[in-house]
Amino acid sequence: MQYKLSIILLLFVASSSFAQIKLEGVVKDSIGNPLELSNVVAINQSTENLDSYGITNDQGEYRLNLKKNTSYTIQVSYIGMKTFEEIVETSEDDMIKNFNLMPDNTLDAVELIYEMPVTIKGDTLVYNVDSFKDETDKKLEDVLKKLPGVDINDDGEIEVEGKVVDKVMVEGKDFFDGDTKLATKNIPADALDKVQVLKNYDEVSQLQNVRSNEDNIAINIKLKEGKKNFWFGEITAGLGPDERYLAHPKLFYYSPKYSINIITDMNNIGEVPFTMRDYFKFSGGFRGLNQRSGTGFNVEAQDMGFLTMQNNKAKAIDTKFGAANFSYSPKKTWDLSGFAIYSGTRTELEQNSIKRYVQSETGDIPPPDETTQSKTHQKVDLGLFKLSSSYKPNGNNHLDYDIFAKVSKQNEYQDFYSSILQNVNEIQKQSPFSLSQNLNYYYTLNNKNIFALEVQHLWQDENPFYNATLEQSEQFQFTDMLGLDTNQTLLSTAQDKSVKTNKLDAKIDYWYVLNQKSNINFTLGTLLSKQQFDSKIFQILDNGDQYELDNSQVDILNDVKFNFSDVYLGLHYRLKSGIFTFSPGFSVHSYTTKNNQFGSQVKDNFIRLLPDFDTRIQLKKSETLNFRYSMENSFTDVDQLAEAAVFNNYNVLYQGNRNLENSLSHNLNLSYFSFNMFNYTNVFAYVNYSKGVDEIRSRTEFLTIPNPTPGEPDIQTTSQVSTSFNSNFADESVFVDARFEKSIGKFKASIGGNLSYSKYNQMVNNQRSINESFSQSYKTRLSTNFRKAPNFEVGYNLTVNEYEQGSGKTKFYTQSPFANMDAYFLKGFIFRADYSYFNYKNDHKTLNNYSFFDAGLSYQKKDSKWEYKVRATNILNTKSLNQDNSNTLYTSVSEYFIQPRYIIFSIKYDL
Repeated sequence: MQYKLSIILLLFVASSSFAQIKLEGVVKDSIGNPLELSNVVAINQSTENLDSYGITNDQGEYRLNLKKNTSYTIQVSYIGMKTFEEIVETSEDDMIKNFNLMPDNTLDAVELIYEMPVTIKGDTLVYNVDSFKDETDKKLEDVLKKLPGVDINDDGEIEVEGKVVDKVMVEGKDFFDGDTKLATKNIPADALDKVQVLKNYDEVSQLQNVRSNEDNIAINIKLKEGKKNFWFGEITAGLGPDERYLAHPKLFYYSPKYSINIITDMNNIGEVPFTMRDYFKFSGGFRGLNQRSGTGFNVEAQDMGFLTMQNNKAKAIDTKFGAANFSYSPKKTWDLSGFAIYSGTRTELEQNSIKRYVQSETGDIPPPDETTQSKTHQKVDLGLFKLSSSYKPNGNNHLDYDIFAKVSKQNEYQDFYSSILQNVNEIQKQSPFSLSQNLNYYYTLNNKNIFALEVQHLWQDENPFYNATLEQSEQFQFTDMLGLDTNQTLLSTAQDKSVKTNKLDAKIDYWYVLNQKSNINFTLGTLLSKQQFDSKIFQILDNGDQYELDNSQVDILNDVKFNFSDVYLGLHYRLKSGIFTFSPGFSVHSYTTKNNQFGSQVKDNFIRLLPDFDTRIQLKKSETLNFRYSMENSFTDVDQLAEAAVFNNYNVLYQGNRNLENSLSHNLNLSYFSFNMFNYTNVFAYVNYSKGVDEIRSRTEFLTIPNPTPGEPDIQTTSQVSTSFNSNFADESVFVDARFEKSIGKFKASIGGNLSYSKYNQMVNNQRSINESFSQSYKTRLSTNFRKAPNFEVGYNLTVNEYEQGSGKTKFYTQSPFANMDAYFLKGFIFRADYSYFNYKNDHKTLNNYSFFDAGLSYQKKDSKWEYKVRATNILNTKSLNQDNSNTLYTSVSEYFIQPRYIIFSIKYDL
């Protein structure tokens, strides 16, 4: 609370230190009706600069902060009205001035004295970039952070009014299929003219008014005239001590007929333009068609737990990245586009951890605490390729086709030390491949009848290999269970796995438009999946030979065929009535599952009704309250059904359960969004609640060693055998997120936080264990946006993670104040600095303190194409950082060793 008060006080002091007065009033039309979303600007007659701007609220009210004793040209504009201008002399006191605009029946364009920083046209917000950008802004993300209601989250995604942006376009063309991170990190700021925020965005114009798209947001970048029909971009190269290097050539070309984007990045200073996490998240624009149908069925990625660390948790990273994106319009009705992305990374990771296993509520002695040390080397090559075609011969027909391929080669070598099992060497390898195809056709018969056909097909082939080599020890309890040959120096267990998936997702939609405010939607769809799962565990002897485990006490060969089908019929009704939009509906599903293994089949078929409901209240044009309810039927894929044993880790054997049934969840969401350009205040908040029934949970048994002391309980080891089951106990989760943002003059402040609570059940050693976690995260931030003075950003983050597992409780705190600055001086120099401090502690003591400090100085003479820069990262040479985590069996605290101090001198040439 003290910190919040300090921010409010700082805002008050800052705003009152500029000797300003308020000009307020109301804008109306010729008959006295208030005009909402009118634009009001004040141009300083002496400097000819825009000193203030405002947009009227629903009552037609506006408010401008102006300097005292200054002469201004006030300009008031509204679409369809004649622009009004008047010279106003301010004094020492606040002023009130009302305006009445007259209808404009001429076709001539209105010549504005100064372009509005923000204009609102229906569902589109248009930001004039030059009104916000300063000399220190180099990339799109630098500009977006300064726009009212726009932010960049920790994952590099763009958020508008708290909603994640679905896609980014440049001149109406998808930028790498709309990937926001590639756009924000690479599009140069000096090429930007306008940023258009497209709310209620729908790629299919025919369906704009018949289906719910209120939460869909896209951004379209408009380029300056000098950047059209010309190649532009930059070439950056840099060197530093210890053989550090970087190279970033980037080229862009845009014309009405075609566009080309080329991005490359090679460095060994830890800058990762495209991580493995990005690769797994990158869908190529493909989305499941059955999302609203209520069926949850996702094909799991067989990544074997590959570490997908961010660059601040790695000891060393060497990256090579290349990407090309094109769009071409052979004619006005036909667009072709595509991209190719390659990413190769070589990563060194070093980590120390301590695991504290859950003690059951009955008081059974858990496995001993385990301390681990690991050194990991990852070698990963990723590739993504996509071709798309969109044909729109007229307003009634729209045909799309896409083909998207993902390929990769992944290797991980880990030198691992456990306080219980001593030395363990692990190897993981795989070369997965997937091919997705998408066909969509939309047809408008007339104003009353609209049809849509959407089909997606996925073919996926995965082949993970796992090998663990460790010392013989009674703590390793799988020796007898697997029938391993113990006449070896070391025990080397290995596993081959193959998972092939064919999935077809198709549906036909029909909308009958009753009138402009209501329609009925009928859906007939199906989801068909066929999977083949094969796995085998074997031993590698000292001489390299493969040893078949014929004496294994458990099944170690999987040969599973799994078929899943969902045929459904959906009915939804959509009605707009005043400020309300109601969208009730339901879907009826006929499910069939079949899995064949060990010479027998388990089959299940049933019918289920799944309702959903959506109510949106449009309180004002830029203020909404939304409530949603949905029931979802979720199914596992083949991974949890295969009953023969597979290694999930060197000390975890997993045996699936072929009799698993679906789980059912009730999901509720309440959200509120307010974007107020009258008083420059933005508020968003939402609450998600989910309750699961018959959830698939884990049953784990820790294997034991007989206690040499008679009468004492057996000694538990960390070796585990686990399986899955349908829990009879309900699981719950709640997530709350909220943010308040306020701008006063050149200052922008925000405060927000999120709360996450989850409760789930599991079985450990045949005893029920209830696991609860409660996470809190609070963020405050204050930033400035001066044109000439240095700009600062200061803030404070607090994270509290609390875990209650069995009879044990743990709690961790991370406090992190931060400060960033950038300054432009001496007609060409730019200085940037970023500092953050972390205090990591538990209930008893501080576990670690660490800081990060990065800084850079660059020089680029005005109108010069050359920029010279020296940059240093991790100047304080921090050695490590900390993170806590919790799963169903233990709580861990980890220390990650990170990259040392790097200094790079670079030269950039602007094309």
